[in-house]
Amino acid sequence: MNILITGGAGFIGSNLCEHFLAKGDRVTCLDNFATGHMENLIPLIEEYPDTFKLIVGDIRNLEDCRKAVEGNEYVLHEAALGSVPRSIKDPITTNDVNIGGFLNMLVASRDAGVKRFIFAASSSTYGDSASLPKVEDKIGKPLSPYAITKYVDELYADVFARTYGTEYIGLRYFNVFGRRQDPNGAYAAVIPLFVKKFMAHESPNINGDGNYSRDFTYIDNVILMNELALTTDNPEAVNQIYNTAYGERTTLNQLVEYLQEFLSEKDKVIAAIEPTHGPNRVGDIPHSLASIDKAKRLLGYNPRFSMREGLKEACDWYWENLK
Repeated sequence: MNILITGGAGFIGSNLCEHFLAKGDRVTCLDNFATGHMENLIPLIEEYPDTFKLIVGDIRNLEDCRKAVEGNEYVLHEAALGSVPRSIKDPITTNDVNIGGFLNMLVASRDAGVKRFIFAASSSTYGDSASLPKVEDKIGKPLSPYAITKYVDELYADVFARTYGTEYIGLRYFNVFGRRQDPNGAYAAVIPLFVKKFMAHESPNINGDGNYSRDFTYIDNVILMNELALTTDNPEAVNQIYNTAYGERTTLNQLVEYLQEFLSEKDKVIAAIEPTHGPNRVGDIPHSLASIDKAKRLLGYNPRFSMREGLKEACDWYWENLK
């Protein structure tokens, strides 16, 4: 297959690039390196000189999008400005990238005759809905500019399917973690941030009392969902939104315990480090738990890694790569 992966230098994107190149597909990566890293791509450039192509460009530029989709049958659209706090601080840029850039990619894909457009949606779309587990067709009001942008993307994809016949699948990611997730920067995700703190013998700071819970989802389960979305021939499965998760809830306090368990196998000092607590973050959803029944039924999804299995793998990776 010929696949375009936008945001391919990022955490999820680079893992997708690596996976499909290893399967023998031809992969084009479009990235402007606003949040992605060239170090994620250098091994791929070296190992797959004939099947990997890097285009340095910005999804906010329609011509860059047109250049990137040229010759590709499928698009995995991962490029976005993530982070709820970032969107609260700078809603305009988040909107420009996540909505304007998304629309550019849809238009470019439509005009190039792309067979299927698969995109990273977000569990933040559930907003203030208190129901658990989260089921795809029941959402609340968004709680952040980021959540608004990701919901608008779903609406645009649906309109393009109805109006132009574009075939899409949206994957609502639930707190993805794993190898290559960046622990640095103001908007680092909780797992790599806590791992970095523990490895430096520093106390991680928990927002709130630690009882907020998340459906932490290992990267290999996300790769599997993207592959199923890309290859399914079930007509009922397309033009749909799916939760992309493991389907189990973990509190932040439990997360800290698990991290200390796995990391203290390598450094016993870590077991005695006590976390600190700060205020809850504005825009945070208290609890997040996905129903994955729809993905199982229509895509045949069966997650390969539990949260704890994935966390052990991630801790091993960080131990080797953060030193």
